Order: sequence, then structure tokens, then C-alpha cells
Amino acid sequence: MNTPTHSDCLVIGGGFGGLAAAIRLGAQGHSVRLIEKDQHLGGKAGVFVDGDFRSDTGPSVLTMLEEARELLSFGKQPASSYVKFIQASPAFRYLYDDGTILDIHHSLSDTLLSIQSVLGVTALGEFNAFMDYARDIWNGSAPLFVQSPAPHWTDLCLLAIKQWSLIPKMDPLRSMKNGILRFVQNPYLVDLLLRYATYNGSDPRQAPATLNCIAHVELALGGYGVVGGIEALVHALGTIAEENNVVIELGCSASQITKLESCYQVSTSTGVYTSDTVIVNADASHLKETLLPKPQSKRIYIPKPYSMSGWTAIYEVPIDDTQRVGHTVLFPKEYTQEFIDIFDHNQCPTDPTIYICAQRSCHDRKPTENGTEALFVMINTPPESPDIPTNPKVWYDIEKQVRQKLQNRGILPTNAKLKWVRTPTDLARQYPGSRGAIYGSSSNNRFAAFTRPSNEISSIKGVFLASGSAHPGGGMPMAMISGKHAANACHAHLTQE
Repeated sequence: MNTPTHSDCLVIGGGFGGLAAAIRLGAQGHSVRLIEKDQHLGGKAGVFVDGDFRSDTGPSVLTMLEEARELLSFGKQPASSYVKFIQASPAFRYLYDDGTILDIHHSLSDTLLSIQSVLGVTALGEFNAFMDYARDIWNGSAPLFVQSPAPHWTDLCLLAIKQWSLIPKMDPLRSMKNGILRFVQNPYLVDLLLRYATYNGSDPRQAPATLNCIAHVELALGGYGVVGGIEALVHALGTIAEENNVVIELGCSASQITKLESCYQVSTSTGVYTSDTVIVNADASHLKETLLPKPQSKRIYIPKPYSMSGWTAIYEVPIDDTQRVGHTVLFPKEYTQEFIDIFDHNQCPTDPTIYICAQRSCHDRKPTENGTEALFVMINTPPESPDIPTNPKVWYDIEKQVRQKLQNRGILPTNAKLKWVRTPTDLARQYPGSRGAIYGSSSNNRFAAFTRPSNEISSIKGVFLASGSAHPGGGMPMAMISGKHAANACHAHLTQE
């Protein structure tokens, strides 16, 4: 490329945050180029393919469906022509160490019946009280901490003055665990609710109780599957981006962002681009440590500690005619010990909680011609060390442990084939600066919402962040909202010039 190609905005990264930002800016008439270092869009929402065997390799539950639908509305065709959503029931099956089985359904009323049947009337009352509490947190906090640009202390002070009654409803001073224990004593429900801290890679003993709203988002607002897998949603958004005149270039890795007199220059593996603005859909630490020159990068604050990472695997198994539950969680005897291992001792759990996603049941994926389907398996781990990669034997031993535990519970047949593995070491290598952390920084203190990187970097005009490591946080819908905030700020910047 001899001559730099100029655009109003260059988006670095084609994950949900980058796609959301590019689509909105393209729809507003801006010239947008999106570059992605991999040969596919989606970022951490990847896919493994081997012949007619396919499986998602990243997130598997889509919540806050209105965010995805809003992006689909920018397409030239009806939303249903791009992608279809499904509501499998049971949605989750929780398996406890003592043999107790609790099914959670897409419909909250069905979930209540399941809890009463398995755990009794007292547990049902505790769950109802907690869900009322979680709903109030969401209704009070979402407008400020999710749907609005990154909050500042002044925002909270104004809220305290104008709507002081909302502050205690957000429960910011307790931990998630203590917030749960205010209402729930049943040990099975406590473990189920503690697990929602892992949805942004945090420790429920330290994360603020405000995050108990995550339970409301999934259990009350609903979790969805996507026909054909999450990759189908990624493909749909890529198509809509192109319909809005976004130029997409795959296999193009950015190496440096340089401020010129009147625009930015971005050096990439395929050449040099210039643009009036840049949106970075990558880990905030990658922007700070790699993409920006040191004088500018010092202006970006990255909070610590890092969030959890994860060891993941995909197995090929014979079709189960009884139809496997879309999402299964196998709890250990002492669930809290997992958080102690990861956050206190920086080691993999000695007895990990295991998450299993049956792709055919969750996303209506077609089985192979040989009559097999995919099981996606994940456990939580600490982030990778910044200095010394984890001994590969650790991951080998984990696979043996996970396989044996799943076989003992009849979840994984003995003839299951291991098709794919990704370790935290692999994640750290694939996403520079992340240390393999899935959600950027953890939310292990009450000030996390105020220290998470903003979508608009006030000290570097014209550079914006749209990712799960920036405001408002991790997960597919949050990344889409991050892209929305970044696009809004970018549009304002472009139209002011």
C-alpha cells in the first residue's frame, strides 16, 4: 500500500464492541474502516471448525436481547432474516456434589416451580426476596452505570442529592456474598447466586453487591441462544456493517497509533492508514502498552487486579437422544474454595466448577453427518503470570481431571474426542496485554465502576475504547453497549470539527 487510505474513523478490532461502533457510525454516514487481526470477526466470540463439526469457542449465553436487536435494526432487511433467537428450557441445569439437581428455566415462573419442587417453600421465599432485591439494583443502577457514558463521582453525588433513595437500593457498600446472605440461606441457592460474580470474572467476597443485578438480567430478563451459534450473530453483524458501507479488512493487525497534525496514522501489518478518529476494540491494556507511544499511554489508567481467565475445551460426543440441557454447571463440594484458590493463592482451583454448553441444545446447531455434536467445557482460572508462562503440564492435568469428573457424573461419554483446547496461556498470547483475563480488570472493589477505562479518553482527543475491558464491562451485551458509547462520543467529535 503506497498511499495511506483515509477514513473518518478507523476501528481496530472486530469483536462485538468494534462491530457495534462501526455499524452505528456507518449508519450515520461516516466513512468507516474496520480492521481485524484474525481471519474472522467476533473477537473472543470465535468458532472451531473441523469439516461439518462446528462449535463456538467463546460466550454462549446472550442476555439483554434488546441490545442485539437494536444493532440488527440497522440492517437493510428485517431482523429475523439475519438471525433467529431461541429460548431453550431448561436453560441451566445445576448439578451439586451431593446429587441434588436444580433446573433453571427461561421463564421465571417455571424456575420458581422448579425451586419449590427441589428445595422447598422456604428456599422459594428466599429466592423471591433476592430477586426483588436484584431487580431494584438493576432498575436503580443500569441508567447510570450501564446505559450512560462512564460515570464520575459527580454523577453519584448528583444522584444522591436528587434521588437519594436509590443509593441504598444499589447496595454498593456490601459485597456480593453478603448481599446474597441478607436474603438467602439455602446453600444450593447461595452457590448458584455466587456464580454470577464469574460473569465479569470477579470474586463475590470482594465485588460490590451492586453486581447482584446480574442475576436479575439472566434469570428475570432471560438468557437466549442463537440458531446456528453465536457465530451466526457475528456473521449477521458483519453483514449489516457492510450494508452500512463499513470497509472490513481481515488479517490486518495494528501495531501503532500515531498522532499527526490533523489526524491519526495507524501502522498495520498490511500498510498504513490515516483517519480522523480511532476506536480501539481491544483490551485497554493493549492500547496503553502497545498501540500508543509512551508519552500518550501514560495518560490511561488501567485498574488492577485482572479478572479471571478460563481453561476451555471442546469435545465431540455422540448425539444424546434425550437432548442434553443447553447449559450445565457442575459444582464442587465447597464452591467458595474456588475463589480462595484463584484470588487468594493465584492458582487453579483444586476442585473446579465445570461449565458445559451443549451446542445443539443451546443454539440448535446441526449434528454432524456421523451423528455427533459439540460439548463446550470451561473452568475458571487465575490470569496468566506477566513474566513466566504456566507450565503446560498444569493444563494437561486439568484436562485429565475435568474429563474424569465429567465421566463420573455421566456427562461425558468415554468415547468423547477432545477436539480443541485453549488455555489462559493461549488467551494471553492471542490478546496482548490481557494476561488471558477474559473481562479486563475485575470488579473486586466498590469503586470499580468509577475506575474502569472510559469509552472516551479525555486526555487523547479522537481515540476511543469499545471493549469488555472498558465501560460498562464484560460480556456480549456490555461490549455492544461499549461500542454504542464509543460511537456516540466519536460522532460528537467528528461533527464538532
